[in-house]
This record gives sequence, C-alpha cells and structure tokens, in this order.
Amino acid sequence: MTTKHDQIITYIETLPVGEKISVRSIAKNLSVSEGTAYRAIKEAQNNGLVSTIQRVGTIRIERKMKETFETLTYGEVVKIIEGDILGGEEGLDKDLSKFIIGAMTEDAMIRYITPGSLMIVGNRENVQKLALEQGAAVLITGGFNTNEEITLLANKLKMPVLSTTYDSFTVATLINRAITDQLIKKEIMLVDDIYTKADQTHYLTADQLVIDYRKLNENSQHTRFPVVNKKGRLIGMVTAKDIIGKQDHVNIERVMTKNPTFAKTHMSVASVGHLMIWDGLEVMPIVEDDLTLMGIVSRQDVMKAMQSSQRQPQMGDTLSDQINENIEISTSSSEMDMSEIPYYKFKVTPQMTDNVGTLSFGLLSEVISTVTKNTLVVFQKKNAMVEQMNLYYLKLVQLGSEIEIRPRVFEMGRRTAKLDIEVYTDTVLVAKATVVCQLMQKN
Repeated sequence: MTTKHDQIITYIETLPVGEKISVRSIAKNLSVSEGTAYRAIKEAQNNGLVSTIQRVGTIRIERKMKETFETLTYGEVVKIIEGDILGGEEGLDKDLSKFIIGAMTEDAMIRYITPGSLMIVGNRENVQKLALEQGAAVLITGGFNTNEEITLLANKLKMPVLSTTYDSFTVATLINRAITDQLIKKEIMLVDDIYTKADQTHYLTADQLVIDYRKLNENSQHTRFPVVNKKGRLIGMVTAKDIIGKQDHVNIERVMTKNPTFAKTHMSVASVGHLMIWDGLEVMPIVEDDLTLMGIVSRQDVMKAMQSSQRQPQMGDTLSDQINENIEISTSSSEMDMSEIPYYKFKVTPQMTDNVGTLSFGLLSEVISTVTKNTLVVFQKKNAMVEQMNLYYLKLVQLGSEIEIRPRVFEMGRRTAKLDIEVYTDTVLVAKATVVCQLMQKN
C-alpha cells in the first residue's frame, strides 16, 4: 500500500514541466495535511523533480539525468544504442565488464564469453543462447528479434536481451564513445568536488552589526564573509574594506556589497577560477537555484584543484588532446631569432581540414590557444586562461602543409598577458593572432 507521501511524489511526476505548485495546492488537491505536502515537495526537490525559483515559486522541472556513470550498466547501454528490451529486464542494473562481437564460430568465441560481458550479435539464435548460458547479456543488432525460448531463458537468468536497429560496428563505436566520454567527464573537476559547505564555514546575517563582523574576523582569521537574509539566501558579501571606519553598531546590510558574484555546484572549477581571477575575488559564495547559501569556495581552493587535476593521469582523450598531441616544440629557427621563446610546428592532416580541404579555422584557434598557454607556463612560469583571441587568416593553409607558430609576449601584467602569434608555412606568413590571457597565480 502506498503512503500519502508516495502518492504526492507520483502526482508531481505526472504534472507537465513548467507547472507551478505549492504546499497549499498539493494539500487541497490530494486531501493531505500541509506538513505532509511540504515534506513531499522537499523530497521532490532533492530528487530533481521541482525547483524553487526566486520571485516565481516552485515549479515542475524535467528531471536531470545523471550526466556520468561510475560503471557502465546494461540499462545505460539501452539508452546509448536507443534499443529495446526483449527479455531479462531485471538484470538491467548489472554492470557491463566488456563486450564481444559474435563474428566467429561458437567453438572459437566461447573462451571470450565471461560473466558480465555483452555479446553483440545478429540473428544467430544459437550464439544468443550460448551467451546467456555463459552469464553474458545479448545485444541483437540489425533490428532482429529473438524467439520465445531465448526470452524465457533471459528472464530466468535475469540477463538482458536487447535489440537495436544499428549494425554491430556502429553499436561498438557508440559504446566505446560512451566509455571515453565518461572517462573525460570524470576528469573535469566541478565546484561540487571542492567547495566548503555552509555548516563548516562562516557567514553573517543581514541584521547583524559591524561588531559581529569584527568578532567573527578575530575568531576565524578570515576577512570575507557571505551575508544572508532570514531565509538563508545570499544578499551580499562583506570584507575588511567595507567596514573600515564604520561604527560597531552599524548594520551589516548597510556596509556590505550587494549582488555579489556567485557560483553553483555544477559549474567547472576552471570556469569559476576564470570568474574569480577576472573580478579579483578571493572568496566566492556557492548557492542553490533560489540563492540559498550552500557554502563558499576560495581562490586558493580553485588553484590547488586545477594544479591537482593537471597532475592526474590522462584517461580519455578529448578532441583538443588529440590535436595538441601533434604539436612539436623546437628551440631554434633558421629563419628567425626567437631569443628564449621557441617556435612550434605541426603538420596539417586530413582530420584537421574543413570541407574544402584547407586547415580548419577552429582547429587553428585551438592550436594557438595551446601554444599561448604553453609559452606562459614554460617561459613565464605562469598558468593562464585565454580570455580573447583575434585571429586573421591571410592565406588558406592546404592539406599536408607544415605549420610554424611563433609566439611573442609583448605585454605582461600582474593579472593579464598579451601575446602576438604569427603562423608561417614555408616562411610565408599565413595567419596572425593577438591573444589576451588571464594569469592564474596566488597572490
């Protein structure tokens, strides 16, 4: 028997995305107490069914599926291949260890079939049965079905039998891509991984006084604190600069900086670092969608996280990684005295070209970005993020050309750097770029 709480959750799931709900309306429509309705709505919010938006209210939202998965399950495979489940549905949550393509004789393939694997095969029912008996799931390609015996066996063994209209090669490619994407996503560090939660840090409320700031500053040795209202929502930030010369009895709300820059847990550490460096921030509050304070992240936390991520072993290559692997560094040039800064070179391969066979503009931008950051790291001992790039093609670069990229730092500040980049082919200038970077370094 379902409880009233479960009934409310089920009811919310049936509402269209964008529907506004309230404790009172839920209580009235389902004849439950407002307390029961409130608790159910809070759980629905935790489950990603609803969201509270400031000045709008609580609305039904589309549930956000988990973007990454720690292990690949048969259920995830169904989504990846846009497939159908023919049997063994109870085994969809089981982990997939490897997949085998059934393109050999049964005697030859049996040694490759292990429990937890996935047999990718066409309409070879003997192979489908063999795979199930060996503890493997089955994925039937080409849109074929299976017979009732296989379906009953799958249900009995609780091992899925899936079907897809894709061919075996496409299926294997899709699964490989999903595994690679997951490895890359796991490498991208999010704010959620590093921020300090509100109950482990310090903040002030709008009705507190300057004297309260001074006491908190003395006890914590920190100088920057978020300011929240009675509902715990972020309304400002207060720093030592804000309270200089202010009397102890002055209200915090009168001296704080209103509408501060904030971040959310799903943002990448790199993007938050970009904001903090650009705005000169040492601490940034982390909030929920309705601006409820969740915690803070410091500039030092961000820098440590980014340095740590750079030392992690590479698990999956992005397109950027694949491009940059082709860039070579040279310490001398027969055509030009580059002083201490070297030039870089790479060869234009078919994968680097656009639809007319010339070097892709976007790819050249990525290469220049990499050269810029490498130059600042190696020769200026400073990490950087590209803020702006003006790139001009002077001549089209053909397939097979060998490119030389020559960087020159012409302006270096405490927080920014500007570089002039020239691109040559056979000593002919083919492109120029001016790049502006934000420097990432501890103050």
